[in-house]
Amino acid sequence: MGPGKTYAKPCAAFAAAQDGDGIEIDAAGSYDGDVCVITKSRLTIQGVNGRPHIDAAGKNAAGKAIWVIQGDQTKIYDIELSGCAVPDQNGAGIRQEGRDLYVEDCYFHDNENGILTGANPNSTIVIKNSEFARNGAGDGQSHNMYIGEVGRFTLQGSYSHHGKVGHLVKSRALRNDILYNRLTDETGNASYELDLPQGGPSRVIGNLFQKSADAGNGGFISFARESTRNANTALFVVNNTFVNQRSAGTFVAVAKDVKAVVLRNNIFAGSGTPTDAVGATSEGNFAGDPKFVNAAQYDYALQADSPALSGAVDPGSDGDRPLHPTCHYEHPAHAQQRQTYGSTYQGALERGYRGPSACGVAYEPPNDPPEPVDAGAVLDAGVTGGVDARVADAAVTIEGDAKVGGPVEVHDASASEPTKKDDGCQGAGVGAQLWSVALALLLGLRRRRYAVR
Repeated sequence: MGPGKTYAKPCAAFAAAQDGDGIEIDAAGSYDGDVCVITKSRLTIQGVNGRPHIDAAGKNAAGKAIWVIQGDQTKIYDIELSGCAVPDQNGAGIRQEGRDLYVEDCYFHDNENGILTGANPNSTIVIKNSEFARNGAGDGQSHNMYIGEVGRFTLQGSYSHHGKVGHLVKSRALRNDILYNRLTDETGNASYELDLPQGGPSRVIGNLFQKSADAGNGGFISFARESTRNANTALFVVNNTFVNQRSAGTFVAVAKDVKAVVLRNNIFAGSGTPTDAVGATSEGNFAGDPKFVNAAQYDYALQADSPALSGAVDPGSDGDRPLHPTCHYEHPAHAQQRQTYGSTYQGALERGYRGPSACGVAYEPPNDPPEPVDAGAVLDAGVTGGVDARVADAAVTIEGDAKVGGPVEVHDASASEPTKKDDGCQGAGVGAQLWSVALALLLGLRRRRYAVR
């Protein structure tokens, strides 16, 4: 849709679309004030001929956002959303109310929230290679991105900066993977760089964190300090670079009753305490001047004579998945593959290395309808490669594994299916561990979902 096309505006195309449709938005069009509620499911929304920009221009949909997404399994690529403000100061570029959202190569700026999601424990939110800037109403309750109590949140290769009093990233998700991002306040006055207020199993790997001298507080990561409501609470902070421009602070601030905290191979530059976690495992970290290439320009790569080039330890695993960084952040807003020789490096970046290909996202929610199978059906996980339980309304048996609720997702290695932006491996295959197998897709596997009848 766009100038001279069947639909002149995105919202007209959304209204006409059927479940599962793809919608291309021509960047040549003018779409200011085109706000709406999106009700269709499994839509793929793609900017073409550049990145189309939709500014709210004083309008909003349902008093909430530029786009209020009520459909499930939405994928969005190459879109810019800005300028949303509403009476309750919670206006967002995207208000996600449906299940599952995948966002890639998008730009959210000057809204009261960049992305704001609801709470759905069966939902997955993935944000990859996207930028968030200057979002926030200035009240400390609105943020560059605010993820509600969803099942899983992955943020990868993204750039969040200059939040307005609020946090650069806030997530109440039951499980969090914060991987290879640049979360830098720069000259702003944001609060936390990363706030995970309810805990939950969380991996924070390969990120760049910087706190401005004008920041609202001295904490970089705040973990479970509101509650430990999320089950299996554990925090793994591995190969990150922290730069504090305030006079003091705490790099990793953790609730006192959280016992499982691991800090390995991080760089802590500037004044501050690495962590206040009681009994934390702290190994291979560097505190002091690591000799950055150009800290004044936020280039935190290490010089050839950096003292942080050889002090790393084996990062181990979180009990299920290895914690070794496989990628590192490349500016602006993407992640590249990492060399194995950098395994001795502390911090987030390999010195002078740019990987041969982009870093594939750990998990991309499915965008195809489930195929029906009968309750009690037997699926061969040895052939299909794994399952992912979603909603326990009936039972099927996964041969050789456990009985799980449906629908289930089966990843079939016997056939290939092209995926958009084929830009890197999806990781090695694993067994049918219900919450983690979706992280283990091999590049090009066919995804097959089954709804239990």
